[in-house]
Amino acid sequence: MASNKFRLDRFLSMHLGVPKGDIRLWLAQQRVLVDGVVAQDTRQAIDQFSQVIVDGEIVQDNRRCYVMLNKPAGVVSATRDEEHDTVISCLEGLAPDIRSQLHIVGRLDLHSTGLLLLTNDSAWSKRLMSPENKVAKTYQVTVEHPISDECIAAFAEGLYFPYEDITTRPAVLERLAPCVAQVVLEEGRYHQIKRMFGRFRNPVLALHRSHIGHIQLEPELAPGHWRELNGRELDARELTAHEVDG
Repeated sequence: MASNKFRLDRFLSMHLGVPKGDIRLWLAQQRVLVDGVVAQDTRQAIDQFSQVIVDGEIVQDNRRCYVMLNKPAGVVSATRDEEHDTVISCLEGLAPDIRSQLHIVGRLDLHSTGLLLLTNDSAWSKRLMSPENKVAKTYQVTVEHPISDECIAAFAEGLYFPYEDITTRPAVLERLAPCVAQVVLEEGRYHQIKRMFGRFRNPVLALHRSHIGHIQLEPELAPGHWRELNGRELDARELTAHEVDG
């Protein structure tokens, strides 16, 4: 759900079906509260998270929601899908009205696993995913063949893809075992890691995301389970504070 701004009179007119002139009178009679304060200006800007009360009745009272999910394999990163279970189906226990508002922050493909974030706060998700903020994403990757030094160097330099006419940003590829690596990159193009290894004819067998910026997948969170983010995880000042493990 987009976090758009609305004029108070337009919002109330749309939601309550009353003329804007009536709303001007309501404000003069101090019948409208916005976030607990008596509204005085019909042009006051509100958004989806502004609490709006008229004559003691709640018109809107949405809360912000930020979810960490340990995505299992075989679940699609979508809110609806006719063929597969979606990540939304994993969010048992979350209120249906909140679930219906969520969008996905940084998708994982069907067979990839690990950290997936969902929120109804589009301003937060845009900040987290903005290329300007250079928020690092960390993955553990298992490939079919041993990883060469040439591959490590190419990841660090960036790979050119002529079809899109783009060069990937430098990425850190750390070899943990002959066929296992940790990859840290600051972008998330379509199937990027698989395509980069594909340049070396080295199929990716497993891909697991452990971090988005400073937000780390909780080790105790079992596949298919979720929890809401805590205060530190939501702190915008921490967005680029992630240090690579190892």
